[in-house]
Formats: sequence, structure tokens, C-alpha cells
Amino acid sequence: MGLLEQCEEVFGTSDLYQVLGVKTGASEGEIRRGYRKISLQVHPDRVTEVEKETATQKFQILGKAYTVLSDKEQRAVYDEQGIVDDETDALTQDRDWEAYWRLLFKKITFDDIKNFEDKYKGSEEEMTDIKQAYMEFKGDMDCIMESVLCATVGDEPRIREVLESAIKAQELPAYTAFTKESKNKQRARKRQGDREAKEAEAARLELGLEDGDDSLKALIQKKQKDREKEMNSFLTAMEAKYCGKSAKGGKKTAKKGKK
Repeated sequence: MGLLEQCEEVFGTSDLYQVLGVKTGASEGEIRRGYRKISLQVHPDRVTEVEKETATQKFQILGKAYTVLSDKEQRAVYDEQGIVDDETDALTQDRDWEAYWRLLFKKITFDDIKNFEDKYKGSEEEMTDIKQAYMEFKGDMDCIMESVLCATVGDEPRIREVLESAIKAQELPAYTAFTKESKNKQRARKRQGDREAKEAEAARLELGLEDGDDSLKALIQKKQKDREKEMNSFLTAMEAKYCGKSAKGGKKTAKKGKK
């Protein structure tokens, strides 16, 4: 059975973009993030023994779908003709998809995040992200602060200044949610940020954590125990921006299957 048929059988669609939860024409980063997000949901280590066989099958299919869409040649053929070359080495070889996944998504250390934060804050990349978040959430600062990487309550005055300057320069529209935001809402957001910072520090002291992979993971999990979705989104974005590019599949040799 070819990849597209497997996708249809297991995921209910033969559209590789839909399988990875992204739109047609998605960027390489979006495809990578989509693959990580969906594969995390079905990772064999995160399901019960009863679900493991099905999860393993889904995990393998997701890896193959990502292999096709992350390879420029294979993706071009798929986009133009709606077919996949099932005879490529990447799809026919007995690949260890768990090892492949680990190769793509290496662990992020505390130092990695600190180094990234130092370079990111105040950069053109951050300015772009802030403005995009403003447009996406139509000026809602609660959502903007949650969306922008590494943003803390202490960054809000700086982020607000960036947006006010862009509005004044007519680079951004003046959304009422931003320009007329109540002081009560601003104070509530600051209280929430201060509370989370205190909880994180208390958790670090309680667990006796030091810098490193395992301690960072434990601290984030404790701090974000009720916000797993946000935690996964943050780590996904960090990996997409900070880690190296993915491995590529083999060259195409035949054309099979139909979209």
C-alpha cells in the first residue's frame, strides 16, 4: 500500500498537508512544526499499551509524510501532480522513525533558551513577530504576550512601545482592543505574570533544580502543568527557530499513487 493510501486509511485523508495539520503552501518551518505537533500527540511513548500499535503506525506515516514535504523535489512533484514516489529510499528503507524524529528534534537546554533569548529580544525577527501577533489577534495584548517568544511581564512596556510606534507610523491599524485597553486588564495581566514567575521560582527551589536538559524540562512541566498546549507550542517554536535543518529523503525514482 502506498503512502497516500495509508494516509487515507489511517487519517481519513490522502492530503499530506492535512495529515500534518498545515495549509497547502506552508513554509518549511510550518511543516516542521506541524509534524512535531501531530507526532507528539500519537508518539508511542505517550499512549497506553492497547493504543501503542495504532500509534506506532500513525507515527511512521507522519514521518513519511514529513519526509516527502520536507524534500523540495518530492514536494514539487506532489504539489504539481498529486502523487508520491513510493520507491524512494526514504520511504522504502526500514527506517527507525523514532531515531529520525530524535534527530530532527534534539533536546533544548536551558542555555539554548537563554542564548536564543539574548539574540532574539530587540532583533528584527522579534519586531516582525510582535507585529504579526498584533495583526493576528487584532490588538489583544493578552494573546500577543502569550504568542511572542520569551515575552515576560517585564517586556510588556517595550512591546507596547514597538506597537505604538508602528501604529503612529501607520504600519499597523489602530485596533481598539489595543488603543483602548482598560487599566484593569493591564493590571490583571501583570498580576498573572508576577504570579507565574513566583510559582516558577518556588518550583525550582522545591525541586532543587539546576541548569540542564532534565531540570529545565521538569521546571517547565511543573510551572505549566495546566498549560501543556502552550508549553508544547513554545518548545516547538524554539526548535523550529533554533535547531538545525532536517535530513532530506532520497531522490525520486518512480511515481505512484493518486491524491
